[in-house]
Amino acid sequence: MDRPEHLRQIEQQFAIHPVLALLGPRQCGKTTLARMVEERFDGPVTRFDLEDPIDLTLLTSPRLALQDLRGLVVIDEIQRSPELFPVLRVLVDRPDNPARFLILGSASRDLIRQSSETLAGRIGYIELTPFSLSETGIESQQRLWLRGGFPRSFLANNDTGSTQWRKDYVATFLERDLPSLGITIPPQSLRRFWMMLAHYHGQIVNFSELGRSFGVADTTVRRYLDILEATFMVRLLMPWYENVSKRQVKAPKLYLRDSGLFHTLMGIPDSTTLARHPKLGASWEGFAIEEIIRRHRATSSEVYFWAAHGGGEVDLFLLTDQGRIGYEIKYTDQPRATRSMYTAMEVLNLTKLSIIYPGDREFPLTENIRAVGLNNLLPLQCVEPPL
Repeated sequence: MDRPEHLRQIEQQFAIHPVLALLGPRQCGKTTLARMVEERFDGPVTRFDLEDPIDLTLLTSPRLALQDLRGLVVIDEIQRSPELFPVLRVLVDRPDNPARFLILGSASRDLIRQSSETLAGRIGYIELTPFSLSETGIESQQRLWLRGGFPRSFLANNDTGSTQWRKDYVATFLERDLPSLGITIPPQSLRRFWMMLAHYHGQIVNFSELGRSFGVADTTVRRYLDILEATFMVRLLMPWYENVSKRQVKAPKLYLRDSGLFHTLMGIPDSTTLARHPKLGASWEGFAIEEIIRRHRATSSEVYFWAAHGGGEVDLFLLTDQGRIGYEIKYTDQPRATRSMYTAMEVLNLTKLSIIYPGDREFPLTENIRAVGLNNLLPLQCVEPPL
């Protein structure tokens, strides 16, 4: 599947930085996208895969291996060799630097701290997510919601094959991917913790309560959550507080970022089961929130939720150049404005508030509150650029 918007972002970043980090969860399409970049690149291309023993051997002396390369240099699974970052800094600081470096990683920049420290001012970042609705098309909304956006899950021949792929993905992630990042937590412990988190999907996080349920200290819970957040598995949506008289919620909300993995952990194999499941609304909320954040290309410093004890809340609160925007997510075919929304509009001074529902129409409910089908949030398709 072509991903022209991401190709355009890569071109923009390379116009600014000699090094570009393409980060995202395992199996989300980073390697495939890198090959698209290679095919369009006008010049020599060299590729290293740090999961390949031969390539690892070639990079035993990284400066010798890299210093004479020209054009585009792609290094896949960079988190396996963070010692490469100081070498990249030396190479890109050459006055006649003849190469651009595209590095791919399955962990966030916070987990790969060396890149931000060593390559400050020289590196750009793009987070590649699994497929979004704007890429798969509005006719695939139900399929994308059920299966999630990981390419092999979404593109599987049937729901059974998709479910099996996701089960295998969870096992591989716990047993191989996390240990490769130096995380030594037993896979069985992290699996139980991950499954427990699925039951908290869409809820306020109480670290002490989670710790008691799991039989560990709240500091251990925070450490486990940090790991899953840094590997793009969960999202901790932080609360926003205003200096108002209302007592506000100050703990984060938790979501599993991929709806397909959430359904696998909850034992939801198909649309029929999903439609009858008590977590139906929470599942839709998490799915829609991820789509909205991608639509706005919002960073973690721009997305929040807001809630006040005793009334008033908004599921997603964005600080944008266009002002303060609120989103309420409702799985209903009859969205309506509520007292809670009016309170949020007033307290947060929102420019507008949209109720996102699983439809394809958009219509006003009040002057500043609109019902918007998720399909109406699709960004305009861009023209695929040459590199």
